[in-house]
Amino acid sequence: MGYDVPNYISFAIPVFFILIGLELWVARKLRLKAYRLNDSLNDLSLGIYSQLIGIFYTGLNIAAFIFLFEKFRVFTIPVDSIGGWIFGFFAVDFCYYWFHRSSHGISIIWGSHEPHHSSEEYNLSVALRQGAFQGMFSIWFYLPLAILGLHPVIFLTHSQFNTLYQFWIHTRAVKKLGFLEYFLNTPSHHRVHHGKNPEYIDKNHAGTLIIWDRFFGTFVEEQQEPVYGTVKPLASWNPAWANVQYWLYLFRMSMKSKGLDKLKIWFAEPGWKPDYLGGKENIPTVNSENFQKYNPEIDQKMKIYVLVQFICGALAAVSVIFMGRSAISVHGILLAGFVLLSLAMIGFILEGRNMLKYELVRIALTLALGIGYGIWASNFPVLALTLSYIAISLGLIAILWYPAKKYFPV
Repeated sequence: MGYDVPNYISFAIPVFFILIGLELWVARKLRLKAYRLNDSLNDLSLGIYSQLIGIFYTGLNIAAFIFLFEKFRVFTIPVDSIGGWIFGFFAVDFCYYWFHRSSHGISIIWGSHEPHHSSEEYNLSVALRQGAFQGMFSIWFYLPLAILGLHPVIFLTHSQFNTLYQFWIHTRAVKKLGFLEYFLNTPSHHRVHHGKNPEYIDKNHAGTLIIWDRFFGTFVEEQQEPVYGTVKPLASWNPAWANVQYWLYLFRMSMKSKGLDKLKIWFAEPGWKPDYLGGKENIPTVNSENFQKYNPEIDQKMKIYVLVQFICGALAAVSVIFMGRSAISVHGILLAGFVLLSLAMIGFILEGRNMLKYELVRIALTLALGIGYGIWASNFPVLALTLSYIAISLGLIAILWYPAKKYFPV
């Protein structure tokens, strides 16, 4: 049997958006202020970054697992065995727990996971907010399963469904679920995990089953509504910055450190610094009543502009995702580059920055590359889509951006 497994996460994208819409409706009925446009667009942008960048290394992760399974397995857990699938469910969830726990305890791994925690809201769109490089670290925790003999199809299926399960627990609309709280990871348990309250830090690392946290001493029950986000607020809507800023911080600290501390800063727990640089950072007490969320205001016309640009970028991203392995081509790389740059620009605009001249440069670059590739590849659809996108963008700038120039001067 081969190792091909459908990309269930890609197929679930329409369901994600349906459920997000349903939660938005429920939140309004319950009078929960669960969504903000800037935060939600940032959630989705980080999810797109994760999916697009992941295309370029996920294949290596899968290849490494298959190689170890074929060359070094000590047992064989067959794909046609019900027991193998049951074992695989528990084994994948167990390994996820240890990756997730380690990502909160080792700074270099935390840098790949921190983007997921950087939202100061808690809703279903936050579930899509993933670190673009997290998979480069998580795979190491699953490779022992290949040596143990877990069939790659079982691993790839369960790892995707473990991720899919965690989507629905990112909500404030569902309270406690009775006896299910004893063994399943629930919205209540995961709200704790996203809290920046000192008593909630580094707790409830579960994927599907909360039993691992209960057994290994990392479980805390939700007692009060958490304050969400990271101890050091991201204070940015730029998905590119969110993915690299913590590693840049570690690099600066490493340059200031002495001797072996230059290395230790990367592998110690987040917040650790040598005494001569101030020592370990304290986790401040937070209060939901006086906590101020990052929320720069921009003109309503600019919100329409960024929303249209995001929809264009998201549609382009979906096309790249469904290209699968063929995305690693000139066409796929150019399209992915367009999406990543567009979403970064949207982040800058949402921050209220003076970006018009840079946006015009981005549009001009899109025109040049789109026309150039379309002619080189004799691809009429690319030419047509490029010209249509440019016309829409320039029209929106003339109608929406220019009247708002007092907020965004050239």
